[in-house]
Amino acid sequence: MMRALAMALFLVLPTVAGAQHFTDPEMVRKILGMTRANWVAVREFDGRDLVYFTHLMAYRCGLTELRYGINSDAADTVFEMEPCYTDEATPNAIKGLPYISLPLGSVERVVVEITYADGLAERAVFGRAGPIEP
Repeated sequence: MMRALAMALFLVLPTVAGAQHFTDPEMVRKILGMTRANWVAVREFDGRDLVYFTHLMAYRCGLTELRYGINSDAADTVFEMEPCYTDEATPNAIKGLPYISLPLGSVERVVVEITYADGLAERAVFGRAGPIEP
């Protein structure tokens, strides 16, 4: 499975200079489309439910907004993404905390809506164990 994913990424990723920064919305859309199952993760840690958006934060330079909802059908809360560090060698570096903390056992479902820099949007729904629906 991982080998097939690696090959698929190799085939869709351009090799031009600057493309390795994953800032182009079309390229980011392709990558996030293939890795949708990794958009969100729920982890119990230190008596809390942590909802991680790490994967999406790694591609935030191609996004303008990330909204989420907990145990709801509505993605009505904005996750404040850190900026894209365009003046640095790794503009997608994650320097802040890519998660939210909630009471232990409170997260049953997470709905996520992302908006790409070109205005197109996608939605996915996750449970504690992973994706529920695209």
